[in-house]
Amino acid sequence: MHASQFTGHQWPPHEVEVLPWRQQVRGGTRADRMLTVVQATIPPMIEHAEYLPPMPVIVASEHALLAVAQADTDAEGHSAAMSRFMMRTESVASSKIERITADAVDYAKALAGNRSNISASSMVAASTALHELVTVTGDRGRFELDDVLAAHHALMKDDPQEASYAGRLRDMQNWIGGSDYSPRDALHVPPASERVPALMDDLLAYLNRDDVPVLTQAAIGHAQFESIHAFTDGNGRIGRALVSAVFRRRGVTRNAVVPLASGLLAERDSYFAALGAYRLGNPAPLVELFARSARAAATCSRVSIARIKALPGEWMAEVQPRTGSAAAALIPAFYDHPVMTVSEIEQYSGASTQATYTAIDRLEDAGFIREITGRKRDRVWVASELLAELDDLDRRIQAAMVKGLPTQG
Repeated sequence: MHASQFTGHQWPPHEVEVLPWRQQVRGGTRADRMLTVVQATIPPMIEHAEYLPPMPVIVASEHALLAVAQADTDAEGHSAAMSRFMMRTESVASSKIERITADAVDYAKALAGNRSNISASSMVAASTALHELVTVTGDRGRFELDDVLAAHHALMKDDPQEASYAGRLRDMQNWIGGSDYSPRDALHVPPASERVPALMDDLLAYLNRDDVPVLTQAAIGHAQFESIHAFTDGNGRIGRALVSAVFRRRGVTRNAVVPLASGLLAERDSYFAALGAYRLGNPAPLVELFARSARAAATCSRVSIARIKALPGEWMAEVQPRTGSAAAALIPAFYDHPVMTVSEIEQYSGASTQATYTAIDRLEDAGFIREITGRKRDRVWVASELLAELDDLDRRIQAAMVKGLPTQG
């Protein structure tokens, strides 16, 4: 039945089709090799679908959107620095949901171009993909398939295993969970690859509607994308980037993204269970989880935004650099670009190499920046407090979700 025939609290469950299966690469157990059919799901077409969550979820969604809008307003006037910071917080948490982790120093090194840590480089790529999708969707005012493909290319182009599939819809069967060698005992088997282009066109048409409640649209759009699983890899991170892009396109945010993924990370099992409920015809648990995550993320973000906005003034007051000096130039530069190489620092300082290094020493002695490579060549400095705030915001959002603590402070 077409999804547009359902209204109110109803939503059509995924259908199932039995497809022939033959293992392409030998591996796994005998059971993997003996598998001959797979039960693939068929998500409903949702372009014209009508759905309203239960009233408590609608109320929670309204509170969440108000909190998101307040946080976004707080970031106004500092949007370049805040946008980078919030996108990095969101992309790091989104990567952690996929079990991709790296410490803050390795992440900072990857931001500076060091690719020695694959996980850290993947986190940076996730941030780039998020920025591209949110920016272009907000500027254009609509979702386009080419933009989703471009975001996926940015995410996966340097991946050792998946680079050849970057920016391409899948042309093979994939699955989630179960065996690594076949869809045996999989948690979810996405639709056959032949169905993906039409399903993506339908999904983007749904995401371009303006007559759907924003959080409901974001949650359902995300769940539908995860069900389609349009790419061979990277679906979770692109799917969560869609959420921030929905907020930007609908005008809820203009200056920054809200790191909703930190809330989802705190309730990872509930998040995956809610995606399962969506496939059975019940979007409400996911909409409710998105509402709680967005509200916690937004409220905690306001604390970080206030702290970050105060940093340049605090640095200036303590260092008291001479007007026009290299130190005076580097304080706002590190605020906008918390990770910089020597050449970048020299560029922003506008001073001689000697004067630049003197300024670096002053900022290091004050504890505002630190060198993270430990080398004499190709050195990289980070704004310590900004890097620490990224971790602290993620921690506070997760605490607010898990323990039900107040989201302020």
